[in-house]
Amino acid sequence: MLNKLNVTTPSDLEIVLTRDFNAPRQLVWEAMSKPDLIQRWLQGPPGWEMVLCEDDLRAGGSFRWAWRGADGAEMAMHGIYQEVVPPERIVRTETFDFGCDAQSGEQQVTLTLTDHGDKTSLKLRLLYPSREARDGAIASGMERGVSASYDRLEEMLASA
Repeated sequence: MLNKLNVTTPSDLEIVLTRDFNAPRQLVWEAMSKPDLIQRWLQGPPGWEMVLCEDDLRAGGSFRWAWRGADGAEMAMHGIYQEVVPPERIVRTETFDFGCDAQSGEQQVTLTLTDHGDKTSLKLRLLYPSREARDGAIASGMERGVSASYDRLEEMLASA
């Protein structure tokens, strides 16, 4: 049975996503930090695929990720890594490159992986520049896409 994604909005500017994985923290870290593995699970909702995964995982390094849907729709995001502490923490900026004014601007994302032996707790804190940007992210269906991607990650970790 897959673990469930929990989504909360602790303030007008934040979304916090949490999920447990049935895998050791080092394995989860590798899946979340190696571009060839990221492309296998970070695909978004059904029918989407990650078509670009450029990633320089180090403080000051940048990333650019892009996706394409079955209908030909595209979206991308890019950002800069501010802090990288293997295997427990990543802080980065994110900017989406598609024409959704409600999600325009840069958000700060903090990923924390907590070790529980053969399980790992993930916490992803997204800090937006405005309530409108946060609400736009929620309205975009973000929860559905993240949940589907984390389900694929869980399946990939189980087969590792």
